[in-house]
Amino acid sequence: MTSPTKEPSGGLRVLIDVGPIIVFFAANYFAPVPGPLKIFFATAAFMVAMVAAMLVSAIKYRHISPLLWFSGLMVVVLGGLTIWLHNETFIKMKPTVYYLFVAGLLGFGLATGRPFLKTVLGSAYPGLDSEGWRKLTRNWAIFFAAMAVVNESVWRNSSTEFWIGFKLWGMLPLTFLFAALNVPMLMRHGLTKDEAELASEPAPIE
Repeated sequence: MTSPTKEPSGGLRVLIDVGPIIVFFAANYFAPVPGPLKIFFATAAFMVAMVAAMLVSAIKYRHISPLLWFSGLMVVVLGGLTIWLHNETFIKMKPTVYYLFVAGLLGFGLATGRPFLKTVLGSAYPGLDSEGWRKLTRNWAIFFAAMAVVNESVWRNSSTEFWIGFKLWGMLPLTFLFAALNVPMLMRHGLTKDEAELASEPAPIE
């Protein structure tokens, strides 16, 4: 008999989603190469960490979420182009492409009545009613679209070092904060106290 699919939760879920970004930041900071080459060293480490996160999810939970698959593919492809062509633009554009894709997917789901976010996270929040899912999907679609604009603005108008720091100290905290701000609304739509603890963790991020 096939074992049921388990969803990552708690600290390991956060590690799977956030760990590769932290590895990217740490590798850039401690890279044993000259300054201009650090981004390429960090990109290679990011690719390895993302593949490792996918393997952990597959082995531990027998499941890799669609968004993790997409993010991993983006990191490998755009990271590979960054290193191969020696052009950091590709890895800098990766968050923009990811955010726009997810925002568009969620927006399309809202317009067509297809609860894509519920498909990804539904087993984690079984108490949430349909209106709660609609509002949560709308909120994350808007948030991801805004983050795409922010990423484009930052990488095009600042140094590589600033952009890398902003990914860790700007984008990551903003995502956690946004997830937490949604919890009161979700609890008004059927989310239980235990589920609220999960909801305060961010949706899969780039």
